Amino acid sequence: MHRLRRFILPTLLLLLVYSAWQLWDIERVGNLDQHEKADCAIVLGAAAWHNKPSPVLKERLNHAIGLYKTARVRALVLTGGYGKDAPFSESEVALNYCIKEGIPSESIRIETDSGTTQENLEEARQILSNEGWKSALLVSDPWHLKRANKMAEDLGLSVSTSATPSSKFQSFGARTRFLFNEFVMLHWYWISGE
Repeated sequence: MHRLRRFILPTLLLLLVYSAWQLWDIERVGNLDQHEKADCAIVLGAAAWHNKPSPVLKERLNHAIGLYKTARVRALVLTGGYGKDAPFSESEVALNYCIKEGIPSESIRIETDSGTTQENLEEARQILSNEGWKSALLVSDPWHLKRANKMAEDLGLSVSTSATPSSKFQSFGARTRFLFNEFVMLHWYWISGE
């Protein structure tokens, strides 16, 4: 029993230190923005409420619109397919919102087939390839970006992260759930590749 305790306690301590470091790094990566310029911004999908963007999607779009209007990117790539029984895809709702905010339609590309972050990036990669674009700023909520950045790199995309400066995950509980969900999803991606 004594030997078992001597093994379990250090193992639990190592797991605790590792988890704390990963959570810190998810936060750190999510706040990296070195103000690079790129060919386009890839806006990762989030829920649309019928023909309106959800608060989370709206924040991502507002940030991408700002990148375009300050000439950090020359185009927007909007991702996200159809939710269950949804009449509009996330990217179609995003397109309409961006046009209303003054982004010319010729500077926007969309895809309507993806349902996950991995699929968002696979579809975006095809758009970048078709357009001959070499670089992108990856736009999402801060805690989403470590996993999304790793996926983009694994797909051969040259991306830099650019998190929304504000998030609609404002309450401590919502922020904590999002952060721990990303911790789990990141490790699931490392294990499964999905």
